[in-house]
Amino acid sequence: MAMADSVSDSDSVSDITKLFEPINLKELPHLTDFIPNLQSLPNPLDQNPYFDAHQVEGFYFTQSDVVLRQISYSDHLPRFAYHRAGPRKQVYFDPRDVRVAIVTCGGLCPGLNTVIRELVVGLWDLYGVRQISGITAGYRGFYSTEPVPLNPNVVRDWHNKGGTVLQTSRGGFDLHKIVDAIQNRRFNQLYIIGGDGSMRGAVKIFNEIRNRKLNVAVVGIPKTVDNDVGIIDRSFGFQTAVEMAQQAISAAHVEAESAVNGIGLVKLMGRSTGHIALHATLSSRDVDCCLIPEMDFYLEGKGGLFEFLEQRLKSNGHAVLVVAEGAGQDLIPRSESQKQDRDESGNMVFLDVGAWLKSELKDWWDRDHPGELFTVKYIDPTYMIRAVHANATDNLYCTLVAHSAIHGVMAGYTGFVAGPINGNYAYIPLEDVACANNPVNTKDHRWSWVRSVTNQPDFVRS
Repeated sequence: MAMADSVSDSDSVSDITKLFEPINLKELPHLTDFIPNLQSLPNPLDQNPYFDAHQVEGFYFTQSDVVLRQISYSDHLPRFAYHRAGPRKQVYFDPRDVRVAIVTCGGLCPGLNTVIRELVVGLWDLYGVRQISGITAGYRGFYSTEPVPLNPNVVRDWHNKGGTVLQTSRGGFDLHKIVDAIQNRRFNQLYIIGGDGSMRGAVKIFNEIRNRKLNVAVVGIPKTVDNDVGIIDRSFGFQTAVEMAQQAISAAHVEAESAVNGIGLVKLMGRSTGHIALHATLSSRDVDCCLIPEMDFYLEGKGGLFEFLEQRLKSNGHAVLVVAEGAGQDLIPRSESQKQDRDESGNMVFLDVGAWLKSELKDWWDRDHPGELFTVKYIDPTYMIRAVHANATDNLYCTLVAHSAIHGVMAGYTGFVAGPINGNYAYIPLEDVACANNPVNTKDHRWSWVRSVTNQPDFVRS
């Protein structure tokens, strides 16, 4: 017995010792890496009348200020840390010489205009930058349209608008045309707001700028309403999307409850990840079944969706079904031409899983319950959700991430993404974010919570 206790104590000491093993700090690219003679300057915040920067201890962050990737201990995960976001004592840009380009790429997301507004206001008021331009129509706008001059008066009320006033588009990425335009227009700070595809494009732009040894800093601000960007806690606009999804689920519940054998069917955004559907389900408590891309399901037979819904209709008289747009795509019949369809970003064009499910549900009921009343109300709030302006929480997020990006660029960092990690804003190498994703883990506690709330089957065939 004593020997067993000794082994247990030894294991505990070993586990604790691992907590103090070295942490790998992710190094950030800096302009001086490829422009070694670049001179630093005192931070203009020292002279800003709204800041007592020189009087506040700890106002400026140093290389020793880091944010841990994991704050809970697990012996099978590598231990990483990132530089903390915030102002530095020295900067590498004279505000009088700064020429900024801001671009939005990809689909819409609540908070896009807030990010643009806070970039403009932050650059203008914090650092005294006066040459700020917006690039319209996404990446293609660098070489196909004239930049739009921006200042605080122009963007004053943009945070109250949905979408992006700068306009956006998919595709149009031509690396050499883009970098040639950056060089010809003498932009030296580039703020790219976009999703995973846009971040991969930002990596290519950064690498080309570095190869040309241009004094241009590149920062990415990750944007995805689906919350499918890896490493960061969440993307801006996600909480607004979940909040808006509640309205659709509530309407579906009312419709279903008001009909005999009524089913309310709601399709939510989520091409490759089901975060919106998951969080909306947990928040609502009116959902009977949640289907996401990370989980396979089937319709017919024991343990299938039809059997579950029939039981729920018998017990409750109605049911609410939430499905993410990327769920069940392998179940929907496709023609040969549909199998080849791609959008402007090269992604496979998804078929409408909501419309398909509605049709399948009606066929099932007519076949198995002929003559019995049955109603399916299908609600697709996709464009309502992504087109609204950000709520208060996301507006705060947008402000903090914009200012974090500005401080990092002024300090000479480049090829990075600004974003929250464990509640603290950090600088993450662009390449790390571009190749990371954030799927729902159906083996973790969050999905177990969904199962416990809905009591839905696991859809694993016997």
